Amino acid sequence: MTEQESAVLLRRRDGGVTEVVLNRPDKRNAFDDVIIQQLIHALTDVNADTGTRVVILRSEGKHFSAGADLAWMRRMAGNSRQENLDDARQLARLMAVLNGLSKPVIGLVQGAAYGGAVGLAACCDIVLATEQSSFCLSEVKLGLIPAVISPYVVRAIGERQARRYFLSAEVFSAWQARDYGLVHVVCEDMAALEQRCDELLQQLAKNGPDAMKAAKDLVFAVSHSPIDDHVIEDTAQRIADIRVSEEGQEGLSAFLNKRKANWVPEE
Repeated sequence: MTEQESAVLLRRRDGGVTEVVLNRPDKRNAFDDVIIQQLIHALTDVNADTGTRVVILRSEGKHFSAGADLAWMRRMAGNSRQENLDDARQLARLMAVLNGLSKPVIGLVQGAAYGGAVGLAACCDIVLATEQSSFCLSEVKLGLIPAVISPYVVRAIGERQARRYFLSAEVFSAWQARDYGLVHVVCEDMAALEQRCDELLQQLAKNGPDAMKAAKDLVFAVSHSPIDDHVIEDTAQRIADIRVSEEGQEGLSAFLNKRKANWVPEE
């Protein structure tokens, strides 16, 4: 399959950075079963790749993703409940794979991010968007609901905003998305977005790869959990484990001896 034919591309960059790229600009990177499967495979591959330290999720063209592909929706409308269930489980699997990736994921959003694309953004660790970006949970306009993306979107924007936008299907701006917690940084244009992304990559390169994975696991472990004896003991076990790990020992030694850790790239 040529690059032009593939719905999802993998692009390796220097410094252990891999871009996962939606590549259907002519269809505004709309979702269908093909792009879902290719995204699952691409994300699984980069997660297993020891040479990848940071993942960037982005799209070709003017739009991040306009949501579900019309031809795909027509096919699903004529399918049985079991076929629709199987299909929905694949989208749910995609969200789970992206959300649970063991490496930092930066999402770059331009143009429209509708429907399932809001779910993709919610599953990224850091999201940058241009001022021209717009977001919409548009499912109810079609008599549907944003079901499989809802766990991630509600965690990102909170129950209060979800109750509004799940029901209204209003379009909201990049600035609103930042206020709600879906987007971290709003950039003036694509050039500014690329620059800010490069700055983030430089920042992440200074951090221990194993520590970043452990930090991400820590967020999942304590988020929405009561601060009880189990959580207190679990967090104590986690810091003890990482202090005596090879990376933890190297990081502490580098700090105490005022040198760079061995994972920090040479300038």
